[in-house]
Amino acid sequence: MEQILGNDWTITPAGGSTGEAYYAHREGKRLFLKRNSSPFLAVLSAEGIVPKLVWTKRMENGDVITAQQWLEGRELKPEEIKHPRVAQLLSKIHHSSELLDLLMRLGKQPLDPIDYLNDLRKQEQCSSFINTQIEIHQALRYLDKQLPHVQNQKKVVCHSDMNHNNWLLTDADQLFLIDWDNAMVADPAMDLGMILHWYIPEEEWDVWLDTYGIELDEPLLVRMHWYIVAQTVSFIQWHKSRHEESEAARWLEDLKRLMVKLGIINI
Repeated sequence: MEQILGNDWTITPAGGSTGEAYYAHREGKRLFLKRNSSPFLAVLSAEGIVPKLVWTKRMENGDVITAQQWLEGRELKPEEIKHPRVAQLLSKIHHSSELLDLLMRLGKQPLDPIDYLNDLRKQEQCSSFINTQIEIHQALRYLDKQLPHVQNQKKVVCHSDMNHNNWLLTDADQLFLIDWDNAMVADPAMDLGMILHWYIPEEEWDVWLDTYGIELDEPLLVRMHWYIVAQTVSFIQWHKSRHEESEAARWLEDLKRLMVKLGIINI
């Protein structure tokens, strides 16, 4: 990073799972740097969905470094996800033809639910000789049974990680959705199911979705449940693959509660 900015900049790691993000500052100037961000970032910046992209530079080794405005602010608190601005920004993302066109031109293939399910099955087969839970197999059977209800749906740009710490509220009262490394073209029920299941009381789902711009009906409910079950299984498998047993166990408990609620299993 120093070879791009110069030695008069102070650069510190910004954390995150990839270890490829940094903060840089010099004489009151501040930047957020990232290595090998998607070209998608430029359009997200132009649409006002992420902080402004300042420059992009290619290094001799082929790595691409992006610099964005470093804005003072904070992540949203879990209870703040209920705010109408969150629903409005997510709706803007899901309804943006510009974002969808670019992500498709970058080679991102739409997520087919049957491929998603098959990936979950393969992952479970690879790990089942070590340790598996009956609830995982019950969840996979549920996903297979409900597959016809999620096939052939309209696809949009999905962020795919609705964690509250990816929503940035600046001191100037600007709201951004950051960390787009896992963006995909998929059923909007993927993002909606995650955000509603994690953060919004069920009795408020219809009001939140009305602000987003759609009506809560049975087909949407089925699709959201399908994706949240699939994503929860995926989170369990990911943590197990990293030998993070306590995190895997926490997600397994979430899966059990969800499946009891859906009538997949009994207490």
